[in-house]
Amino acid sequence: MTPQHSTSNNIKSKKAVLLLEDGTLFTGKGFGATAKVSGEVVFSTQMVGYPEALTDPSYKGQILTFTYPMIGNYGVPNKQMDLGLPLYFESDRIQTQGIIIHELCLEPFHWASTRTLDKWLTDEGVPGICGVDTRRLTKKLRTHGVMLGILQVFEEGEEPDLDTLKKNSKNIADPNLTNLVEEVSVKNPITYTVEGKKTVVLIDCGVKHSIIRSLLKRGISVVRVPFDTSAKQILSYHPDGVFISNGPGDPKKCVKTIDAIRELSEKIPIMGICLGAQILALALGGDTYKLKFGHRAQNQPVCDLDNSRCYITTQNHGYAINIDSLKKTLLEPWFVNPNDKTIEGIRHKTKPVFALQWHPEASPGPNDTELWFDKFAKTLEAP
Repeated sequence: MTPQHSTSNNIKSKKAVLLLEDGTLFTGKGFGATAKVSGEVVFSTQMVGYPEALTDPSYKGQILTFTYPMIGNYGVPNKQMDLGLPLYFESDRIQTQGIIIHELCLEPFHWASTRTLDKWLTDEGVPGICGVDTRRLTKKLRTHGVMLGILQVFEEGEEPDLDTLKKNSKNIADPNLTNLVEEVSVKNPITYTVEGKKTVVLIDCGVKHSIIRSLLKRGISVVRVPFDTSAKQILSYHPDGVFISNGPGDPKKCVKTIDAIRELSEKIPIMGICLGAQILALALGGDTYKLKFGHRAQNQPVCDLDNSRCYITTQNHGYAINIDSLKKTLLEPWFVNPNDKTIEGIRHKTKPVFALQWHPEASPGPNDTELWFDKFAKTLEAP
């Protein structure tokens, strides 16, 4: 069976619009849910892995643009389980506000496919727009930086009210002004037990399932706790280490997490990923800032400052650590991005505490740096 791709004749004639905060309008065909959403419009240059990307909690509050021209061609897989967690999904639902693509595949071809991308978005109430010049949109976001936007998919036969939409574009709420982590973190602790002697408390700021699985595969049991759990509560589990997860939004909103890590960093091994790296930096006196358009891709290089070795990584973040702010702290830069010289990894000068800005668990993407989970596991063995 040959995959079929969307044209104006083979999808429902639902109109859709994307309106950026500066008044730039993109029109196209709607798919998924009939709905109106707003958020921060960002882009990812990944070529595969849209099920993992759409379910990544780090995309909460964002409307995601895929630069790869064809999306949906291998459908949506069923929920195969691995160590008690869905294999192809990084959380329990789609996390993006909406998605923007150039070409939609309506008849996917893959042995694991159970439904189309259109059906999946419809089932979860998420709107999408196709037929958009995503190259033009991405060039705009790279030039001007990420923007707020409104995405609306209309009922079949309904005409967009562009005048009203343009008025609304002046008052789009910025999701980064809220604590997005609170929306994606668990409300109560969850324990994942495997055969092994070590236990880690994972502070859930929007953790991907693949991170939990990466720890479990190394014989480390995981206690997943809410983002605002205090240091005292964390230590009550008698963990061998603490893990700070990825997550959405501005790290400075995670005040209680920062306070807990400041105390824990003196007492126990810690590893952080993505937002977790930024939280560690803030906890120990560093600073963070918002990137112009962020790193969202599966081909971002990181360079080890110890030996100049370069790794290709998966990344998804819109904030970064200020390298100059670390000079008066006990943290030091460990990895940098050779493209823009931003910090990609930090470590404590004397303690078994470190964090990576990229995703060593990938999902999707290269697995070249999964060894850092092994490095973390070794710190748990220390007396």
